[in-house]
Amino acid sequence: MAVIGSIVTRRVEAAEARKWVVLVATIWIQAFTGTNFDFSAYSSQLKSVLGISQVQLNYLAVASDLGKALGWSSGLALLFLPLPLVLFAAAGMGLAGYGLQWLVITGRISLSYISVFSLCLLAGCSICWFNTVCFILCIRNFSVNRSLALSLTISFNGLSAALYTLVVTAVSSSESLYLLLNAVLPLAASAAALAPILCQPPSSSSSSSSSSPPPPPPPPPSHSPPPERTRQDSHVFLLLNALAFLTGLYLLLLTSFSSGTGTARCLLAGALALLALPSSPPGPFSRLDGGGSGFNLVDIDDLEQLHKPLLGATPGNGHAGPPPAKSGDSGACCSLGTESLVALGEEHGAWRLVRRVDFWLYYISYFCGATVGLVYSNNIGQIAQSLSMGSDTTSWWASTPPALSSVYFARTGWLALAAAPAPATFFLLAWGTGDGVLLAGTAVVGLSSGFFFAAAVSVTSELFGPASIGVNHNILITNIPLGSLLYGLLAALVYDANGLVTGAGEVAVAGLGGDGAIVCMGRRCYAATFIWWGCISAVGLASSVALFLRTKPAYDRFERNRAALFP
Repeated sequence: MAVIGSIVTRRVEAAEARKWVVLVATIWIQAFTGTNFDFSAYSSQLKSVLGISQVQLNYLAVASDLGKALGWSSGLALLFLPLPLVLFAAAGMGLAGYGLQWLVITGRISLSYISVFSLCLLAGCSICWFNTVCFILCIRNFSVNRSLALSLTISFNGLSAALYTLVVTAVSSSESLYLLLNAVLPLAASAAALAPILCQPPSSSSSSSSSSPPPPPPPPPSHSPPPERTRQDSHVFLLLNALAFLTGLYLLLLTSFSSGTGTARCLLAGALALLALPSSPPGPFSRLDGGGSGFNLVDIDDLEQLHKPLLGATPGNGHAGPPPAKSGDSGACCSLGTESLVALGEEHGAWRLVRRVDFWLYYISYFCGATVGLVYSNNIGQIAQSLSMGSDTTSWWASTPPALSSVYFARTGWLALAAAPAPATFFLLAWGTGDGVLLAGTAVVGLSSGFFFAAAVSVTSELFGPASIGVNHNILITNIPLGSLLYGLLAALVYDANGLVTGAGEVAVAGLGGDGAIVCMGRRCYAATFIWWGCISAVGLASSVALFLRTKPAYDRFERNRAALFP
């Protein structure tokens, strides 16, 4: 029996080691596939080569964001294809989408505007496929701490712009190199991650927490990991989140000094070393005693276990059911549900979801918050060049991952805190002067949006149920292409209204326009846009605060019940 026990122990330890290796592989995939964040780095050159207006350039950015609306296709692909093949299909779409754009921007081939639009759409879709693969890997390998794994890996996606800027500066100053890196580096990251993915332990989870509907979940496991191991894993995640924050801070503070090739190479080596650091064995971390820790981590497995005592069991099957409908609600099929959430993790179908006030507060806070920041990132290249600044400002976008968003405090409260600085930042950008204002403003907007992006999947799961996350989150992110279109169009119209038409054959000003294109230089190009964005962000902040106040009782009730059930 002792021999059998030893064999079982070794197998369990091997499975534990493999899941951490898979997590590191997922981190690397996410770190090099956030290719939508560097659009602004090459957008000016793309605009000049295609000879298009600012409004037409905005439509290309919208096409990239519109690809997110096609994320459901990755879930469909997973029904018929193995995970590694879906991963390389995503890399192939990115290779085609960005690679052909690179050939266009370097003058090797010529394509029509509608063809480039389609390539942007394909490239945007590839990002969703990468995200789905990463979500599935997290779900399969971390059945209990899946929300922590998701938040951690998503946060690294915001580092891509800074990493790509360091690579470009270390190799060449050509803006077209961004497109080549967008095409090649995700493929290289996928190849590097293939071995850990193929060696991952069997699936032991039954959830679908991706932004796209994954394949039908397997039957629920007959047992959960021991509570002690779950607690140890939670503290490993806490340390990994601290490392993620340190990596983001490193890139945020030091990339501004990467103007020289030698300096950029040294900083790039340091960044890669920080990314490789999580691959060290987590054994020492897993032995940490969390008995006296003041941090309580909200995970989806707890939601599932607490759902029954919070909502009450349905007679006959023992499963939790939704709270009984109020007497006045039975006939109001189209009315909004104004009642607050009874408990976290309560399942919401699509029809019930869109009738909840909480969902629309969440939708507005995303639409008027993080999406505004994303549109800002699409325009930062044009903004910087209109102010005669270098396009490397894009490296300050989304550089700091939201490490603390995984620490217990109502996650909707973190969203409100993250949204707080955005309105004032946009007003400062409208009226402030100096290069430092743009750099600091970009960092703050990136940090604010980065918190929201990394926490959104977990918040959707906590508020509206883990089993429905695929459909519900896809409904939520419909705000991204809509906001990209509206906010980007606003910026483009203000830009063109304040610009001058360059004559045919005239040399472009600061790399913008030429051959009859509209060129705008000076603060007037975006001042009105910043004021509008500041007002819109204030609406997002108000919505986030309202959502926090409505959901805080559910989070507090959840924590009290968990403390009673899991002392």
